[in-house]
Amino acid sequence: MSGVNANALLSPKPRIRIGCKPIGCKRLSRFCGGVWGSSAVVANPSRSAEERVYEVVLKQAALVREPRKDRERGLDWEKTIENEGSISDDGNLLNEAYARCGEVCAEYAKTFYLGTQLMTPERRRAVWAIYVWCRRTDELVDGPNASHITPKALARWETRLTDLFEGRPYDMFDAALSDTVSKYFVDIQPFKDMIEGMRVDLRKSRYENFDELYLYCYYVAGTVGLMSVPVMGLAPESKASVESVYNAALALGLANQLTNILRDVGEDARRGRVYLPQDELAQAGLCDDDIFEGKVTEKWRSFMKGQIKRARRFFDEAEKGIAELSAASRWPVWASLMLYKQILDSIEANDYDNFTKRAYVSKAKKLLSLPIAFGRAMMSPSNSKIW
Repeated sequence: MSGVNANALLSPKPRIRIGCKPIGCKRLSRFCGGVWGSSAVVANPSRSAEERVYEVVLKQAALVREPRKDRERGLDWEKTIENEGSISDDGNLLNEAYARCGEVCAEYAKTFYLGTQLMTPERRRAVWAIYVWCRRTDELVDGPNASHITPKALARWETRLTDLFEGRPYDMFDAALSDTVSKYFVDIQPFKDMIEGMRVDLRKSRYENFDELYLYCYYVAGTVGLMSVPVMGLAPESKASVESVYNAALALGLANQLTNILRDVGEDARRGRVYLPQDELAQAGLCDDDIFEGKVTEKWRSFMKGQIKRARRFFDEAEKGIAELSAASRWPVWASLMLYKQILDSIEANDYDNFTKRAYVSKAKKLLSLPIAFGRAMMSPSNSKIW
């Protein structure tokens, strides 16, 4: 968690402009005017993806300053009990719901789960709930039943999301998230935008330029950072602006997704998908056929070096904000960042062959990284306001 800084973000233009500038043609409510619909980022497509995503960042940061009248609301358990069958008595329903989320996180995100053990029990459970919802959403189009998923199915999933935000969970996993969003300043928009990313995967398998790819990476991974910051919490002694920390969370999600894309080039190609900017491939003298053939050439190595450099710049941007999180929340974020950065190292070690070799971080390297991440997590935020 797929899917925490930046320089001062109070200026009218976004500051996460890393790597290539958008080429050609992949929320602060008063700032956005009336563009907020079912998927805010899709609105006003004439603007760059960075500008549109920046508005989401501002809105999420602004929510922290707004009073919450609906916090700690009760949940309507009727549908949950109906769908789950026989479950514990009412007094233990939430504990059971969160415990199930913890089990899923422990099975599928072992390193991250370990890192959450340092968090306060309430924050730890909330992070588990967000992780499980994101995993379930991703598996709609990337899991065993992906071939049966239609736009209508995603629309039903979005309706279900709205229900759980309104205190009407469908099952125990929903109940954990429904309780979480009632307690923290978590907005529904990043969740809706992640579902939009799933819709994109149903209809799109090519990205003309980095602007298109940037938007896709926001949908499927940058959103995770925006969901998580309210739960992770900011260090009381931090001098950083709230906007800068949210922007760092966004950068980490983007960096992780770009790394996924570079690691999985061969796997995606076998599914007929190319998650690389078409115009940058052309500039490097490459095309889809070169990817499908899977030959590592000097052109490919040169192209990959540029892509890896961009991903690392997003990681660098993300690092600036991690120290601003609450002390108990830093370790899992540092661990995630460090391990994902090492995937890029592994691609280089494989001589940029991401067609036939899968870049991975060995268990030994993971174990060595954890104490280093822990040490960095213990560092206090900067005493000076640097954003």
